[in-house]
This record gives sequence, structure tokens and C-alpha cells, in this order.
Amino acid sequence: MKEQSDTMNRHTWYERLVLFLVSFVFWLFLVWPVSPLDGRLLTGDILAGVCVALFVALVMGEMIRANLIRLLHPRSWFWLIIYQFIFAYYIVKGGLDVVYHVLHPEIPIRPGIVRVRSVLKTETGRTVLACAITLTPGTLSMDLHNGVIKVHALTVDGARDLASGEMDRRVDAIREG
Repeated sequence: MKEQSDTMNRHTWYERLVLFLVSFVFWLFLVWPVSPLDGRLLTGDILAGVCVALFVALVMGEMIRANLIRLLHPRSWFWLIIYQFIFAYYIVKGGLDVVYHVLHPEIPIRPGIVRVRSVLKTETGRTVLACAITLTPGTLSMDLHNGVIKVHALTVDGARDLASGEMDRRVDAIREG
């Protein structure tokens, strides 16, 4: 029993180390700690990045335990890139739909609330889907419970697009790799 606990502890720390490294590299790309004047490294920015990445690894380690290593697989990155294009399409489509309905002389807005059932099994995947729905113009995720997302939509037709499950399948593809 003790041997299993040691293996699990080692695995947890390995995941946290990977999370630390990913967070730190993301910080370095985000901040780019190189002086524009003379090209030297800005140690204060690097130390701040180490502190932030350490904080993320220690605090968020339990939240991001759902096979972090699997997210580093190239197939997951491929589906993430595909998802970004599909998500951008839905954002543009939703934005144009909102502009049409607001600028139309009769203002044909028919708001409605729709329940969207998700096939995603993890809370993280469902949360990503709910956030993606909220970021799409004309829709707002109101509640997420037991795999069902309650969505308020500007038009009932716009809400029907959500029921097709396109974003749901794409989020699942990223998670599965």
C-alpha cells in the first residue's frame, strides 16, 4: 500500500513539474524578458515568472490533473488549431447575426433559453464548452449542471446551432487527442 502511495505522489509531482514548465514557458513568451535597449535578460521578470509558475503548479495542480501529459500530445495540438478556426467562424457568424438583428428596422429579436446536452465527461471539458458558448456573440451560458448547459440566446435560431454539438465534438477531440 505504501508503494502505491509513493508512486502516486511521484506521479503528482511529475504532473506539477510539467505544469510549472508549461506555465513558465508561457510566461516567458508572454513577457519576453529581454531588454529592447541592450538585449540583456531582465532577471526581475524571470524571477516573477518563476514565482507565478510555481504558484500555478502548486495551487492549480489538483485542478489540472486530468492527464496533463495527454494535452501535450501533438494530436491534441492539431485539434486545438482546428478548433480555433471553427470557434473563430462561430464568433464571426454570431457577431454578424447580432449586428443584423440589432440594425434590422423591425428588430427581429426572439430571445430564448435552450438546454444543450454535452457529451463531454470531464468538468474541465464542460467548462471550456460553456465558456466558448458565452464568448460567442448572442449567447450566454447561464447554468452548467450534470452535463446540461442552460444557454440564453438572442434568437431561437441561433440557439438551434448549439444543439448540433459541433463545438462539443471539437472540445472532445482536443481532450482525447
